[in-house]
Amino acid sequence: MTEVLSQEEIDQLLTAINAGETEPEDFKPATDTRKIKIYDFKRPDKFSKEQIRTVSIMHETFARLTTTSLSANLRSMVHVHVASVDQLTYEEFIRSIPTPTTLAIINMDPLKGNAILEIDPAVTFSIIDRLFGGTGEGTKAQHELTDIEQSVMEGIIVRILGNMREAWATVIDLRPRLGQIDTNPQFAQIVPPTEMVVLVTLETKVGEVEGMMNFCIPYLTIEPIIGKLSAQYWYSSVRRGTTTENLNILKEKLSSVDVNVVAEVGKIQIPVRDVLSLRVGDVIRLYNVRVGDPMTLNVGNKRKFLCRPGVIGKKMAVQIVKKLAELEQEEFEELASEGDENL
Repeated sequence: MTEVLSQEEIDQLLTAINAGETEPEDFKPATDTRKIKIYDFKRPDKFSKEQIRTVSIMHETFARLTTTSLSANLRSMVHVHVASVDQLTYEEFIRSIPTPTTLAIINMDPLKGNAILEIDPAVTFSIIDRLFGGTGEGTKAQHELTDIEQSVMEGIIVRILGNMREAWATVIDLRPRLGQIDTNPQFAQIVPPTEMVVLVTLETKVGEVEGMMNFCIPYLTIEPIIGKLSAQYWYSSVRRGTTTENLNILKEKLSSVDVNVVAEVGKIQIPVRDVLSLRVGDVIRLYNVRVGDPMTLNVGNKRKFLCRPGVIGKKMAVQIVKKLAELEQEEFEELASEGDENL
């Protein structure tokens, strides 16, 4: 804080200078400790540091999901992590990537415009070699993708885009779709060369092969949701927990999960020696089960329904006759456990 001199102190200083006791050169201005940053007005920054940081957090989630899905798909150790998030012109991005390479044009519905997912040739051919039954070493001689190789990479990229949708879910219900795959960067002009883009660089390792994946998003595409790319919005979205959007995503994921459904006639505990001595025609008496009683239908390890056996065509089937309430399930399980103890 600057100290204000009184009139008496000012007079004393002037008197000292006039008397020659103090030279004016002794009074030097304070050193300016501010850091000067060069700013190019011809290429203004479109993204703030906070927005860049939020984009980085989103794609760290994307990297984790991609690591898991690719490892399972390739049956190999895969590691993906965010190396950097930068803003630059589209021309600078195009010049920085090799030729040929794998360039996937991504439709960012419901956002307008397209984005680009670029996969390093070393990573591309390692993935293809692995899927074709090889060791995943790839090939040193880079070439344009054949029709079969391009079809294989389309399947991999579609899987990756599913992870992207999940990573962006807290900001927008993104539905990315693969448009086409190019190998020459000069043919992928999705925005003017001087347009600013945000570039997410992902270090990717498939087995022993290392390379980069680059996700390029133009500012024009991301502009409608730029206000949501803030730490405050991000953390408030995370704290909200289960929203309707998240529930729909969970329902969609769970609807494709397989579960075991078993129709149980009855049960009994018998020693192993009796099981080993069973022969065709032997009769096993089940506990507390009559001929006309309905069977229980177990979903997973829970009793959920009562059913009756039957056939549909030449296949065995059951008909559900009643849904068991939680209280009925507990009573049923207690009776069954009592019967086991009595045996």
